[in-house]
Amino acid sequence: MSKHTLRTEHPSIRGISYRVYRWGEPDAPAVFLLHGWGDTGRTFELLANCLLPGWQAIAPDWRGFGASGWAAGDYFFPDYLADLDQLLDHYSAHEPARLVGHSMGGNIAALYGGSRPERVAALVSLEGFGLRDDGPSKAPERYGQWLTQLRSPLQPITFPDFDALAARIRARHPTLSAALAQFAARHWARRLGDRVVLRADPKHRRVNPVLYRRAEALACWRAVQAPVLLLSGGDSPFARGEHRDLDPDDGGSAYARVERAVLAGCGHMLHWEAPAEVAARLEAFFMRLSEFA
Repeated sequence: MSKHTLRTEHPSIRGISYRVYRWGEPDAPAVFLLHGWGDTGRTFELLANCLLPGWQAIAPDWRGFGASGWAAGDYFFPDYLADLDQLLDHYSAHEPARLVGHSMGGNIAALYGGSRPERVAALVSLEGFGLRDDGPSKAPERYGQWLTQLRSPLQPITFPDFDALAARIRARHPTLSAALAQFAARHWARRLGDRVVLRADPKHRRVNPVLYRRAEALACWRAVQAPVLLLSGGDSPFARGEHRDLDPDDGGSAYARVERAVLAGCGHMLHWEAPAEVAARLEAFFMRLSEFA
C-alpha cells in the first residue's frame, strides 16, 4: 500500500522504545499523525499516501500500542503528553509542530496544545471528542474497581485468524471496506502460534482510576493559541451520541481560532474511509496558515 517511501525508526522516549513511521522526504515540512486508542501509527499510511510530495508524515505508535514498548506499570493519560513532548523535541526541536490527532490522539493533541502552546503551530482533531465529566462521587467506586483489577493480570485478546479480527473491525465500523479492515487487522495484531493476538498491551483495558474532569480539558483547550480544525464524520456513532461515555460536544467554542467541517458519509475512522478528502483539507488548512503567517 506504500506510495511514499516508508521508513521506521525506534527512538527511546522516556525509557520506552518507540516505533515511529515516516513517509515522504525527511527535509519536507512535517505533519505529526497521532493515532487513537487500540490503533497504530502504521494505519495512517492511507492518509500519508494522499498528501502531496511537499509534505512528510510522522506517525508514532503510542506506548503500549502497535510495535512500541510496553510500560512496566499502568497507562495514565499525562504519560502520552510527556511522550509527545519528547517526540517533538526529537523530530521538531526548532519549530512548532503541526499536530493531527484521531480520537484519543486528538484529545492528546488538544491537551498538549494548551499545555505547550508555543510548541504547536496548528492543531487538527479528527473525531477527538472528550469524555463526559465524572462527578467526584464516583471516585470511591472507581478506585476500588482499579484496585480489584490489579489483583488479576489481564490476558491478551486473541482471534482464530486475521479474517476473524477483520470481521470484528467491520462489525464495529460497518462503513469500512473488507480490504481496509484486513489492512488494519494485519497491523493491529500478530500471529502467535495458531492464534492471532492483538499487539496492544492488555493493561490498557484496566479502568482509569483518575476521574475525567471536563472543566480541566476545557481550560487546556482555551489555552490553545494555534489555529484549530475540527473534522468529524457525518455518520460517526460518536457524533450521534451512541457512545454515552463520550460528550458529542467537541468543545469547539473553547478554542480561540477554530474551523469545523463534517465529512458526509464517513464514520469514526474518517482518515481510513476518505483519506484523500482528509488530506486535501489538511493541506488547504496548513496552506492558509502559511499565507497569513
